[in-house]
Amino acid sequence: MTKRFVDEALALPPQMLVDAFERMLDLRVEGGKEASRAAVPSAAENSELERRITLAVRLRRDELDGFRRCLVTEASVVVSTAARAVLKRSRLTAEQYDVLVRPLSEAGVDVPPYRA
Repeated sequence: MTKRFVDEALALPPQMLVDAFERMLDLRVEGGKEASRAAVPSAAENSELERRITLAVRLRRDELDGFRRCLVTEASVVVSTAARAVLKRSRLTAEQYDVLVRPLSEAGVDVPPYRA
């Protein structure tokens, strides 16, 4: 489920990734920073997740950074933040989950439902 989410999110067009990253920054004041701290995966889970994200953005590096300088990094951050929420949603409140996945759900990514 998390892998599918990551793959779909990283397939978004560059402008949608920019918009999602900027939305994530806006939501930090609505509890995004605290929610992100609550969605910490194990070292093994994090390593697998980061490897998948890094490989996917590496394949699009020219396209993304050609569209906007540092978009590779921004896309990695927004997708990683939301993917950790998907992976660890049972640890989060519904509000925390929403604030972390909302930037990508608003971009049209199919977000797995929250479950406590």
